[in-house]
Amino acid sequence: MNKQVGHMIAAPDRAEAKAALARLRAWAQCATPEEVADLDPVISRLLPSGEVQNYPALARAYPDEFEVSEAYKATLPDLQNGPSSLIKGAPRVIQHVGISNFRLPLKFHTRDNGDLTLETSVTGTVSLEAGKKGINMSRIMRSFYKHSASTFSFDIIEAALDDYKTDLESFDARIQMRFSFPMKVASLRSGLEGYQYYDFALELIEVEGVRRKIMHLDYVYSSTCPCSLELSEHARQTRGQLATPHSQRSVARISAEAAQGDCLWFEDLIEMCRAAVPTETQVMVKREDEQAFAELNAANPIFVEDAARLFAQRLEQDERVGDFRVIASHQESLHSHDAVSVLTEGELFESESLDPKLFSTLFHVG
Repeated sequence: MNKQVGHMIAAPDRAEAKAALARLRAWAQCATPEEVADLDPVISRLLPSGEVQNYPALARAYPDEFEVSEAYKATLPDLQNGPSSLIKGAPRVIQHVGISNFRLPLKFHTRDNGDLTLETSVTGTVSLEAGKKGINMSRIMRSFYKHSASTFSFDIIEAALDDYKTDLESFDARIQMRFSFPMKVASLRSGLEGYQYYDFALELIEVEGVRRKIMHLDYVYSSTCPCSLELSEHARQTRGQLATPHSQRSVARISAEAAQGDCLWFEDLIEMCRAAVPTETQVMVKREDEQAFAELNAANPIFVEDAARLFAQRLEQDERVGDFRVIASHQESLHSHDAVSVLTEGELFESESLDPKLFSTLFHVG
């Protein structure tokens, strides 16, 4: 099949390309930057020591000896703390803005006058007025580090909150500190001891000048279903059939406001939980302890509703506890879903809405 080939420009050889480059450079050296840019800005790169007009030559080695002076520091841009004209979106008050999960080792005092250094995860937030672009978040960390050598209590947390609230010129603020608190626990019958670790959080909030102190504790226990226990006994008695009631690892998140007065210690809140629901999971176990634990569960069968009310009953008996909330989750061995309950006392913890992921966080991973 015949094809009609139109007029085609043959590719120049190297000598012709070199001559064309020389001619182009000669023209560019005599032309204005505007003329070069109008034809093709890339031509600038073909000129001796040439660069694209708006791209300066930059140093590529790290300047180890460079020191920041106050005058230089004053020239640095700070968009986060810029004017309201930079705000994106609705110019609304933000109730909480800050940083979460910055970690550092902090000392905590125990009830028996000992000090423990624990890895602590800190969340610090402040409110942001509608007319402000943002906050300097590093100030929250710096404020906290100023107190990091102290043995922490709510008094020290208040001092840290005062510092960054002043630094950031905010009207409301919050600090929350999470850590795992070790406490030695004795076995039920063998006399062995082992460390149980309790997930704690201390929270200090200030809203409209009113400060409230809150302790959060995840208490892990075993729950034996009363209905399953009775059905198992019925099978034994009426048919001589061996049966076992279902029980499961369960978690209660106790949030208790520390009222004015005597100190509410970590150990105190743990012991309140044990008094309410004594079937706490065990650490060191021999055969006699395992048998004792089975007996203890049989003596204390509870539905998730029972658990919430038992914890509440114990909390309301202590004058050091103000408002409180109990969230219980029985992670069923019978069902493929969990049984849950929430009980609150006082306006501090009232809420019509629940975090969709709330109950999935009540899971003890050991």
